[in-house]
Amino acid sequence: MIGGLKQSLPALGLAVLLLGCAGQGTGHLSAPAVIGNAVPAPQAPLGPQLSDRFLTAADGVRLPLRVWLPDGQPRAMILAPHGFNDYSNAFAGPAARWAKEGIATFAYDQRGFGQAPQRGRWPGASVLAADVATASHLLRERHPGVPLYLLGESMGGAVVISAVSGAAGVPSPVADGIILVAPAVWSRDSMNVFERVALWGGNEFFPGVTLTGRGLKIMPSDNIEMLRALSRDPLVIKETRIDTIKGLVDLMDLAANAAPSVSEPMLLLCGERDEIVPHAATRLWIERLPYQARMARRIGWYSHGYHMLLRDLDAPVVMEDVANWISDHRAQLPSGADRAAADLLYAQR
Repeated sequence: MIGGLKQSLPALGLAVLLLGCAGQGTGHLSAPAVIGNAVPAPQAPLGPQLSDRFLTAADGVRLPLRVWLPDGQPRAMILAPHGFNDYSNAFAGPAARWAKEGIATFAYDQRGFGQAPQRGRWPGASVLAADVATASHLLRERHPGVPLYLLGESMGGAVVISAVSGAAGVPSPVADGIILVAPAVWSRDSMNVFERVALWGGNEFFPGVTLTGRGLKIMPSDNIEMLRALSRDPLVIKETRIDTIKGLVDLMDLAANAAPSVSEPMLLLCGERDEIVPHAATRLWIERLPYQARMARRIGWYSHGYHMLLRDLDAPVVMEDVANWISDHRAQLPSGADRAAADLLYAQR
């Protein structure tokens, strides 16, 4: 029966691939050393703190932190929640590039991922959103007056959406804008009945069964060397519990339904060749954004972009667009991806 269940969940294997996966290199020198499979929580709550190596959350849980700093005072900061089954080193390449532009990047292992506590278990959308809020307030206190942007990739994008919109039911983060890279907004409403039934049945009867993305023949990126490095990285989760996938879908539901409440200045980046988040779900989310906030957002659509836009072969183009938008929200993107998005969305209407 378990084998049959696994065969009935092929589409939900897409959720397993909602990675924004695998980092390259070793990250900043402040990156924590590997200690077993996770960093243990402290014995007693310490309250919110931000060190060079850890984010200590409001409940005292320590989350490994990586930091990429420019020479001198940063002109802007990025707080970057990573994708599903990924960890903070996912931003090593982009962060190094942005540091040359005077932008500091901060990324931590979210609970359940990387070296954070409870590896492989779903912590809950409200907990993930609360950690983003805590980190943003600590960064604002440490660098007052420096613009701060929340950059969420894939699942991290859903976390950012649920946090800033209030959908997660926790205090909101502070930010001067949000950057969503292939955000995970594939909700149950966008799934067919077989996918929804498979998710319910798997979580109800076999929550501890693990799935992989093997055999799905899905390309998350055209950067083959990076994908091979991903497969060798021990900190990237390769097998995912069904109840964790269910938690991810719950988060995507929150993010999808929160679109009308997202009014922050926003840069939204999507790839035409994204085989992970269905285009229909992304376009529906865009259509539900508040019309009155349209002047505060810019959408980029990359004709050669896959799901892992910041690590594709054309990633330097996307990185430049992000840095340019941080410098001037009203300027057109150097790549022209915003003009492509306008043509596509207008043609659809």
